[in-house]
Amino acid sequence: MSKVEKKVEDLIKPIVENLGYKLYDVIYEKEAKDYYLRIFIDNENGISLEDCEKVNNAITEILDEKDYIKDQYFLEVSSPGIERVLRKDWQMQENIGKEVEVKLFKPFNGQKNITGLLKGFNDETINIDDIELPRKDISLIKIKYNW
Repeated sequence: MSKVEKKVEDLIKPIVENLGYKLYDVIYEKEAKDYYLRIFIDNENGISLEDCEKVNNAITEILDEKDYIKDQYFLEVSSPGIERVLRKDWQMQENIGKEVEVKLFKPFNGQKNITGLLKGFNDETINIDDIELPRKDISLIKIKYNW
């Protein structure tokens, strides 16, 4: 998590929670020539367009006021989705026992993509089925939904 993401998360988390949502993640990234601040919210009933609009309206002014991001950016508020990315330990903890898809920076036993049950994790490794993968080699972990 970058410094900007951490500052934004700390700033908006109480606002999002006071509206009845969980702040799932904050991602600040550049795509082509544009910057995006992506806010992911969740709750047990799912997220609607109206929920995203409510959070957007509640955080826009304070984000502008604090001015943590000097570049011009697009603000997006959305659900993390069914095949949500797991970037934080608490997200992985909530999903132990679920099927995940792991993408690696370099092949492990000839594979760069591994799918299996998330069995556990620690600061150094993540266990998928009976495979122990170094966290530093993982580019992405997300929930695998069988459509």
